[in-house]
Amino acid sequence: MAGNIPTVNDTTVLVATDADYVHDAIEAALGGDHEVVRVHAGAEVLDAVAIHEPALVILDLQIGNMGGMAACLDLRLEERAGRIGPQRILMLLDRDADDFLARKAEADTWIVKPIDALTLRHTAREALAISYS
Repeated sequence: MAGNIPTVNDTTVLVATDADYVHDAIEAALGGDHEVVRVHAGAEVLDAVAIHEPALVILDLQIGNMGGMAACLDLRLEERAGRIGPQRILMLLDRDADDFLARKAEADTWIVKPIDALTLRHTAREALAISYS
């Protein structure tokens, strides 16, 4: 890998989804290069970020008890309060029109499901290249 994109072997990706097929697609696309850690509820994201310190957080828009938008907003509020460091956030949207929600939630980037492995790998690589220095 070139530039300041992190080497893929030392990065953890946190995935928040309650859909097994979404997790399986992400694991297949990124699992060979990243440690993929999964939580099943949006309410678990903040604690998982503190424990795993992921390089990238992937949030499914549709998660049972606390959707991806709410989880993303929660992370951004915690960042601004100084309780967590900056997070790179990729949201998984259900349709193109949901990009409005991703912008409002302050996601760094997003893709629309169904997940295409090449698109996910490319988008994840771009998100990992975001510098917060």
